[in-house]
Amino acid sequence: MPTLLDFRRRIRSVKNSQQITRAMKFVAAARLRRAQEAAFAARPYAQELARLLRSIMSRIQEPQHALLEKRPEQNVLAIVLTGERGLAGPFNANILRKASEFFRAHHGKKIVTIPVGKKGRDAFRKAGFTFAGEYVNVLARVEFKTAREIATLATELYAKKEVDSVYIIFSEFKSVMTANLKVEILLPIEAVRRDKDNESDKEKAGSQVDYIYEQPAEQLLGKLLPRYVETQVLGAMLESSASEYAARMTAMEAATKNAGEVIEALTLHMNKVRQAAITKEIIEIVSGANYGG
Repeated sequence: MPTLLDFRRRIRSVKNSQQITRAMKFVAAARLRRAQEAAFAARPYAQELARLLRSIMSRIQEPQHALLEKRPEQNVLAIVLTGERGLAGPFNANILRKASEFFRAHHGKKIVTIPVGKKGRDAFRKAGFTFAGEYVNVLARVEFKTAREIATLATELYAKKEVDSVYIIFSEFKSVMTANLKVEILLPIEAVRRDKDNESDKEKAGSQVDYIYEQPAEQLLGKLLPRYVETQVLGAMLESSASEYAARMTAMEAATKNAGEVIEALTLHMNKVRQAAITKEIIEIVSGANYGG
């Protein structure tokens, strides 16, 4: 049976862990606020760019561009955004599970991956996947140059016909408690051609704007399509970063609460052991006194 000293050591250890989890919660909360603001700020630009591309493509009879070319899927490139570290609850496991579902759905095709984040890189390396590139330590502080580098690599592989389609798998930030796992196709570019029936009233009003272009529509299309891919990658990175911090903050809050419950339970057991020891001593003293009398 554990002694009082054992209980005190265990309580001290759990209290130290509780201090660490509480500190990690506050750090994640501070970083979440900045990541959330960055993710929300990037959304209007991406929506307006997609609306502008739809307007341009509507003016071209048959848009022709390497990034619009459709071909049978034989070689598939998957960009998977995971976390850099653990202690984020089911965040990384959910993304890896979503990626596994995607790989099973494309069974029989050659899968090439670009892992973004250490957790995905390590998991796919153990599984034996082929890497077209890897990016780690880039989601703690998302930068546009990294998103451009990833997008450029994907577009080059697609333009050279080394891959027939490019998908991105990430966690979209909804709220602190909610994230939406998404699998979006980057190439060939189809997002700008979506049905107007699926658009909101605000988007429909924006799509009816009669833009005035100085350059020919074909020239603008060639410039904006790569920028659209870069924006999609950047947006996914920002969303994933915010989702990871939200998951870590929630996990550390739960861990701090659980540590408090463990401390209460250990304290209760310790008090019982101490009371039992005191009672035993009293009984021994009384018994000795009665025996002596």
